[in-house]
Amino acid sequence: MASITTTRRRNIGIMAHIDAGKTTTTERILYYTGRTWRMGEVHEGTATMDFDPREQERGITIMAAATTCQWRPVWALDEAPYQINIIDTPGHVDFTVEVERSLRVLDGAVALFCGVHGVEPQSEAVWRQADRYAVPRIAFVNKMDRPGADLGRVLEMIRARLGIEPLAVQLPWLEGEELVGVVDLVERVGLRFDADSLGASWTVEPVPESLEVEAEVAREELVDALTREDEGLMEAWMEQDGEVGAAAVRAALRRVTLRLRGVPVLCGASFRNIGVQPLLDAVVAYLPSPADLPPVRGVRPERLHALEEARAALREDALEELRPPQADAPLAALAFKVMSDEEEGGLTFLRVYSGALEAGAEVLNAGRGVREVIGRLVRMHANTREPVERLEAGDIGAAVGLVATRTGDTLCAPEAPLVLASIHVPEPVIQMRIEPATEEEQARLDDALASLALEDPSFRVSVHPETGQTLLAGMGELHLEIIHHRLVHDFRVACRAGAPEVAYRETPTREARQEERFVRQAGDQELFAQVILRLTPGERGSGLRFEVAPAAAAALEASYLQAAELGVRESAEVGPLGGWPLVDAAVVLEEAEANASSSARAFKNAASLAMREVMKGAALIVLEPIMEVEVLVPEEFVGTVLGDLGSRRGEVQSFEARAGGLHSVSARVPLASMFGYAAEVRSRTQGRATYTMRFASYGPAPRGAG
Repeated sequence: MASITTTRRRNIGIMAHIDAGKTTTTERILYYTGRTWRMGEVHEGTATMDFDPREQERGITIMAAATTCQWRPVWALDEAPYQINIIDTPGHVDFTVEVERSLRVLDGAVALFCGVHGVEPQSEAVWRQADRYAVPRIAFVNKMDRPGADLGRVLEMIRARLGIEPLAVQLPWLEGEELVGVVDLVERVGLRFDADSLGASWTVEPVPESLEVEAEVAREELVDALTREDEGLMEAWMEQDGEVGAAAVRAALRRVTLRLRGVPVLCGASFRNIGVQPLLDAVVAYLPSPADLPPVRGVRPERLHALEEARAALREDALEELRPPQADAPLAALAFKVMSDEEEGGLTFLRVYSGALEAGAEVLNAGRGVREVIGRLVRMHANTREPVERLEAGDIGAAVGLVATRTGDTLCAPEAPLVLASIHVPEPVIQMRIEPATEEEQARLDDALASLALEDPSFRVSVHPETGQTLLAGMGELHLEIIHHRLVHDFRVACRAGAPEVAYRETPTREARQEERFVRQAGDQELFAQVILRLTPGERGSGLRFEVAPAAAAALEASYLQAAELGVRESAEVGPLGGWPLVDAAVVLEEAEANASSSARAFKNAASLAMREVMKGAALIVLEPIMEVEVLVPEEFVGTVLGDLGSRRGEVQSFEARAGGLHSVSARVPLASMFGYAAEVRSRTQGRATYTMRFASYGPAPRGAG
C-alpha cells in the first residue's frame, strides 16, 4: 500500500442499530474500493467482516472488525488516494463495549439509519457514545428502497431525538416504486446506479423533472442551514447574491461537521448497491483527518495524583501535556483491544496518536510502569494480517506479542512517558453461575476465563463470597451465551452454566462514619494503622468514589494511601445485604495515623475492616438494573403489549405511530421482569412484534430482591 500522508487518512467507524445494514454497507465499500473481489452477504454468512463462526451463524456482528482501503473521490480522481481505516462495530446492545472502545480511537463515524424505522434505540445509544468522545459524524439513511421509507421523517427524528441539525445533501431518486439512484444537492445532479455492474458504475444526469422543484427547495434549505452556522459560506452567499457553488458548500459542510454543529445526511440502499460511492466521497470530504484534530492530551504518570488534586481545584489543564499528531513527536499510542491468538500469543490493537511505532522497538507501558518489545506490527483486514514495519501518527494497526498491555493502556517512548485517557467500560447488568464438569477442568476453566476477561473488559469474573461458585457477569443474555459458547468450543472446557440472573447493586441512603484501629502482631513485628472513613450517598451512575481529606493526605505517604484505597475497594465489592458491589457512593478517608510500625499492608487491612463496618451503618438498599425497552407492534396488539409491560412493573415512556401500520412502545422495565420476554411477546402477538432492550439506569429494588 502506497505511503499516505496524515492529511489523506480517515479513521472511521460504522455504527447503528442492529439490522440497519452496517456490515452490508462495509462489504460494498470493500468491493468498490477494490479491497475484495466479491461482495459478501450477511444472510449467506459470507461477509468479510463477520468472520467469526458465531457471527456467520447468527447473522449479526459480535466483535468490532478492522480493515483498510483506499479511495479517490470524484473531484480528485487524478490525485493520490485517501486511506480509509474502517472499524465495523456491532449493533446489538450486549456488545456495546466494542462500540465504546472503537469510538475512543476513531476520528469520525458513519451513522446508519434505516429509512423505514429511522432513529432506533441502539442508534440513539451509539450516538450518545460518540458524543462522549466528540466524534464528528455523517449519516447514511439506508434501505430507501423499502416500502414505507421516508427520508423526511428520518431527518425529523434525527433533529428531535439526537439534538443535532440534519443537513440533507441527497434525495432518493425513484422511478415509480423503484429506487434507481440519488439526487446530489451539492452538485445539483442525479446519480443513476447501474444494476448490471452491481452498482460499480453510475451515470451523472440532470436532476429528473419530477424532482426539480423538491431538489431546489432542499438545496436552499441546506444552504440556509449552513449560512446560519458558517460565516465563510454566509460571506460567499452575500457576495454572490445568494448563489454559491458546490466547492463552497462542500467546504462549509466540512467546517460545520468538524465543529459538531450539524451532520451531513446521505441516502441509498446498500443491499441494492445504490449510494455507497457517494458515501465514500462524503467520508473524505466531511470527516476529519488526524491532522485536523487537536493534540492529544495526557499526563505524565508520576503526576497522576497531583493531577487529581489540580482538577479538584478546577485547574484541569494545569498538569496535562499535549502531543501533536506528527510522526516526529514523541510516541503516544493507545491499546484499545486485545485478542488471544493460539499461534503468536496476544494481538493488541493500537491507535498511534503521535510519533511512530516500529517493529522491534522497546516501548513503555506508562500506566503499568513496564517495558514492552514490539514483536511484529500488522494492519488488519478482518481476520487476515498484513505485516508493516512502522505505524505513524494517525495510524491504526496491531502489535503481536505484547505481554503486559491491556485494553486502555498507553504505550509511549521510554524517555517521554505519558498516560492517555482510558476507555469507558459499562457495568455488567446480568450474571450466571458456571462450574467445570470435573475438578480436573477447574484450572482450564480459570485460564480460559482469564483470557476472555483480557479480551472483553465488559465481562467480569468473580467468586461468590459464601458459596465459592464462579460468577460470570456481562451486558445481557446473548453476551453470556456467547461467552459460554466460546468456553466450550474455542477453549474446549467442559463446563455447565446456570440460568442468567440479575446483577444487583447496593447503595447507601445516609451518611455513616467509622474509625478503625488496626494493631496486629506478625511474628516479631507489630503492625499498626488507624483510619477514619466517612461513607456518603452519591448520585445515580456515579459509581464508587474514593477521596482523601487534607488531614489524611498530610499524615500518610503515597503507598499507604494507595493501600487504603485498595482495602476500601475490595471490601466494597461485597456489600452486607446480598454480597453485591457498592455503587453510587463516596468514601472519604478523613483522618489517619501512622507510626514506626505502620506498613501498606496494615493500612489496607484497617481500611478494609473500616469499610465493612461503615457500610452496616449507612442504611444500604438494593438497586436493580432498569432497562429501556422498545417494542414495535401492529396496532391490533398494542393493548396486549401495554398490559404485559405493566404486569412486569414497566413504566411506559412514549408511544408513537410508525410506518407500515406499526406502533412503537417505549418503556422502562426492571431487568428482573424481562427474562423470557422474547418468547412471551412472540406468543402474545402471533410472532409479529419485535423488541430491543438496553440498560438505562439502576433504581431501588423491591424489598426482598437480590
